[in-house]
Amino acid sequence: MWAPASPILFGAPSLTARSRRTFPIPSSSCGIPSTAQAYSLNVTVVPPAPLTYLSIWPTGEAQPLVSTLNSFDGRVVANAAIVPAGANGSVDVYASDNTDVVIDINGYFDPDISSTAAFYPDTPCRLVDTRGYGFTGPFGPPNMVFGATRTFPLLSSSCGIASTATAYSLNATVVPHAEDLDYLSLWPAGQAQPFVSTLNSFDGRVVANAAIVPAGNDGAINAFVTDNTDMIFDLNGHFGPGGASGALQLHPVSPCRVVDTRGYGFSGAFGPPSLTGGASRSFPIPASSCGIPSNAKAYALNVTVVPTGFLGYLTTWPTGQPQPYVSTLNSYTGTVVANAAIVPAGTDGAIGVFVTDKTDLIIDINGYLAP
Repeated sequence: MWAPASPILFGAPSLTARSRRTFPIPSSSCGIPSTAQAYSLNVTVVPPAPLTYLSIWPTGEAQPLVSTLNSFDGRVVANAAIVPAGANGSVDVYASDNTDVVIDINGYFDPDISSTAAFYPDTPCRLVDTRGYGFTGPFGPPNMVFGATRTFPLLSSSCGIASTATAYSLNATVVPHAEDLDYLSLWPAGQAQPFVSTLNSFDGRVVANAAIVPAGNDGAINAFVTDNTDMIFDLNGHFGPGGASGALQLHPVSPCRVVDTRGYGFSGAFGPPSLTGGASRSFPIPASSCGIPSNAKAYALNVTVVPTGFLGYLTTWPTGQPQPYVSTLNSYTGTVVANAAIVPAGTDGAIGVFVTDKTDLIIDINGYLAP
């Protein structure tokens, strides 16, 4: 017989500095099966003061040298994460400093893609820009106003998404018009608005976050904002019925650091120097020490920047393809910023990274997608 999730397992107290806590996801009230091999999560921290970093990984494994997000100035910060399921389907969370943690789930990965949704990489493509810049109709202006909901019929966009798409792998960016945006929520059109958030910008800065959003009526998705803001959606892939050509399955790996241009033991293609403004660099992921096979067609990554000042944007894409008109993250105030990204593999399995301004770059991997 089903019973409500225990508040002891999923509620108070807050995480204390340098503590770890286990969350048994299948025991929550969200109806996640014990067979799930990984989860698509949105992790939000509400720290009372600076939070150096938070890490999340499969229960039962040693704590890895990776980070999921940072809040050096004590802001509320959200980041998407694809996290492999650990012992009893649980995940562990470590916080370097005192913080509350909010975890939302928007999907899980099943070992059998023949009867469920497989992943199909798409050429990175801009879907929506309410600022304009050539976008009109349901994908362009006007901006969203406080308390409003808007429907975006993504299958009608110019990005050529397959009509069989059951969910989208997106990067959502907000450009608030005022001092704050309490939150943005994304969900399938035709369903009731859920009690979840995709990102927050309490101080009005430009913020991006990855999101896997199920397709709703006619393939559309809904967006709700608490305050006036422009919105940008970029696409990097979609999910659909398994069995078709190009279908990929997630293969979780123990979270592993691939790149750190600051050094810290990394060198060659995966270490210093820092990325310079206006330049791009290619990272051959299968040649890293993380054991990623050469047949990987896309990667589930966490990308962190440590800029020296203003960073207009960072873009990731498959090496060998033209640089797309999309962005992965922004740091206008020069703070450390992390964002999840599913990035298709390019030539020799490499990915390209472009930055508008000088920054160090950290890339962690927690899974790859392959046939």
